[in-house]
Amino acid sequence: MVLVHLKRGEESLFLLRCSADVPVETLTREIAAVYNGRLKVDRICCEMPELAEHGVSLPPDMQGLTEEQVAELKLKDEWEERCVPSGGAVFRKDEMGRRNGHAPGDQMKEVLMRTVEEAKALISKKQAQASVCVTIEMVKEALNQLRGVVMMVYPMGLPPHDPIRMELEDKEDLVGTQASLQVIPEQECQLWWAAKELHKEKKLQDYVGKNEKTKIVVKIQKRGQGAPGREPVFTEDQQKQMMMHHYKRQEELKKLDEADDDSHLDSEWSDGQALKRRFQGLNNIKWGPR
Repeated sequence: MVLVHLKRGEESLFLLRCSADVPVETLTREIAAVYNGRLKVDRICCEMPELAEHGVSLPPDMQGLTEEQVAELKLKDEWEERCVPSGGAVFRKDEMGRRNGHAPGDQMKEVLMRTVEEAKALISKKQAQASVCVTIEMVKEALNQLRGVVMMVYPMGLPPHDPIRMELEDKEDLVGTQASLQVIPEQECQLWWAAKELHKEKKLQDYVGKNEKTKIVVKIQKRGQGAPGREPVFTEDQQKQMMMHHYKRQEELKKLDEADDDSHLDSEWSDGQALKRRFQGLNNIKWGPR
């Protein structure tokens, strides 16, 4: 199986295994699913601490308003009494005004945060450093863990406008957000290897050969962004080792230069004629006027 190391720019993302004769279209579909799935897990994990700390999301028309403004506009959160966490709620006000402040108790909060860490570990970039391949099944497992813990802590479910529920139901609206710039829809996904675009009508072996033990670095791009930058000839660790070797060599040459220094030849003690001149009384002769 060919080992594919996926990157975006210089950022290492994950490892994936595939056959050399896999159609590029199939590979692109799989990579796009894992890539976007990891982003979804990451977005949910970013919202989970807010859920654990401040409870469910307020309706969009109440977010950011003060209590006085809510009372003046006669707005009411219809989901506040429905979405009560298991074991009862603890009030922790959200200073940002995004969530209702009725947070889970410490025990349920700990369960939420522990599950977040487990889900993040499944799709972490550190998996590539450990030579562990990330599959779509692992992404689904991470999503199922997050979905399960939400159902456990909130048996009645989350409000339909809560970003976590929207993510889990694939109804998220990322328009105008920074997260939307990271997502690459499958139909806009391009794969590049060795500064060459992998065309979907071909097979991977048309580019890398039929050797199933090959390891390649593939970069993912959004259509229209052009070719990604080439991989550096030397890795960062190799560059550090080369610089360290160069520095040590410079220090060694410096010591050799000091050892070969012949400035001592100008000293009186190194003058071979000094003793002869002393016997002849020719030392310290000055030709200038006294």
